[in-house]
Amino acid sequence: MPQISLYIDSDTLNKITKSARQDKLSVSKWVGANLQRIVAETYPPGFFDLFGSIKDSSLLEPPEIPVHYDIPRVRI
Repeated sequence: MPQISLYIDSDTLNKITKSARQDKLSVSKWVGANLQRIVAETYPPGFFDLFGSIKDSSLLEPPEIPVHYDIPRVRI
């Protein structure tokens, strides 16, 4: 299995060690599990293929609001 070296400050290492102990894992397994969670895809396969697949007129972009309805800005 590939290995990785990390250079971190002692405060961060203490936090990692405490979290790993709470989860009853070794520091190596705790770091590996959290890195996998971070780099995992957050959307299911095919999620972005659905873009534009709903035909609903209520999902159209609203018209631009005329600028005269805007409130004056006060410079502080």
